[in-house]
Amino acid sequence: MTTPQGLTKQILVAMVLAIIVGAIAQALTGYAAWFDTLLADYLIGGVFFVIGKIFVATLKLLVVPLVLVSLVCGAANLGSGPQLGRLGGKTILLYLFTTAIAISLAMGFALVFEPGVGADLTSKAQFKVNEGASFAQVLINIFPSNPISAMAEGKMLQIIVFALLLGVAINHSGERGIRIKQNFEDWNEVILNLVTMLMKVAPIGVFALLFTLFADKGLAAIQELAVYFAVVVAVLIVHATLVYGSLITVLARLNPVIFYKKMRNVQLFAFSTASSNATLPITMRTVEKRLGVDNSVASFSVPLGATLNMDGTAIMQGVATVFIAQAYGIVLSPGDFLTVIATATLASIGTAGVPGVGLVMLSLVLTQVGLPVEGIALIIGVDRLLDMLRTAVNVTGDAAVSCVVANSENKLDKACFDDENAGQLVESEGK
Repeated sequence: MTTPQGLTKQILVAMVLAIIVGAIAQALTGYAAWFDTLLADYLIGGVFFVIGKIFVATLKLLVVPLVLVSLVCGAANLGSGPQLGRLGGKTILLYLFTTAIAISLAMGFALVFEPGVGADLTSKAQFKVNEGASFAQVLINIFPSNPISAMAEGKMLQIIVFALLLGVAINHSGERGIRIKQNFEDWNEVILNLVTMLMKVAPIGVFALLFTLFADKGLAAIQELAVYFAVVVAVLIVHATLVYGSLITVLARLNPVIFYKKMRNVQLFAFSTASSNATLPITMRTVEKRLGVDNSVASFSVPLGATLNMDGTAIMQGVATVFIAQAYGIVLSPGDFLTVIATATLASIGTAGVPGVGLVMLSLVLTQVGLPVEGIALIIGVDRLLDMLRTAVNVTGDAAVSCVVANSENKLDKACFDDENAGQLVESEGK
């Protein structure tokens, strides 16, 4: 029998070993030519690179079918249009609210600890970013003209809109709709079982991903930006524990300790992949099977959160904005701070949940307050590591909001939430 606790331990062991072995390997680089060749060509760029990429690709292949099938089931079970509108309104407002809190906390911490004061600006590195679409175009792009194309290209908001419309149509189609809904529910269970199968090989994939990262980068990058790195990590921890913990305790009236215990596997997956979208199948399974959120809520709030909820990214943007301003000796006005909060919160709409997207969003924020976009080059060195941490925060927020919304709609199975063994992975002998 494989329990969530056992899987968590296996993933943690894999993470620690990968970081230690990878850092040692990187530190030994340059001592012998044969070792450098072995490390670069056969390990970092070979075996572990391939294993890690296959692991992430396997997770991603589940995202589109899982979102489509699960959201169709959820919308078909919601009933009337007003109910769907109420659910959507609560979910979106909560995501935007937590994002605004996240960036406010980040700028507050950065103003107190001043990570950019005395920063060395001799780096000639440049950061180039493509100009983003206008807000009007972002809204237009939410609605698909070709749902098949949207699924092929992985455009999550368009898939969500199509699935919602299809689910509502099924709900209003009588007996034919009932038959189709049952078919989608069968597919939903099959896909969730496939997620369960993939979770059992997670330690191998996690080791490969982290070994490749730390064997290539090492720990030296953290030392160069230690104060900035520490401030971002501190705000991520505060937001993940205090803000989400308060939501769970006050609004959902649930035990936050149980919530965090059940979210450990999801957080570890998010940390290793640095992608909310790649982690989405694991988040969906945990929210429904472990936390007791009804499919009609989870199937809407979790995929939406993977696209809309960027609290971890907002924290990085808040600290990075103040850091870059301090590094260049530019004083931000109270109006600039409000602009940063508003821009970063709205910029999260329609942003893809993929690695590195935070830097693209940061360029938009810097432009709005007149800071040099070239300053992003100062923090690129540690962003990959921070990206992993903030993704773990993002998926935690997705689950927390799902629990709060489900509780408000009386669609949360509290017995399931309180049961530590609910939804555990079981591998019986002879099966």
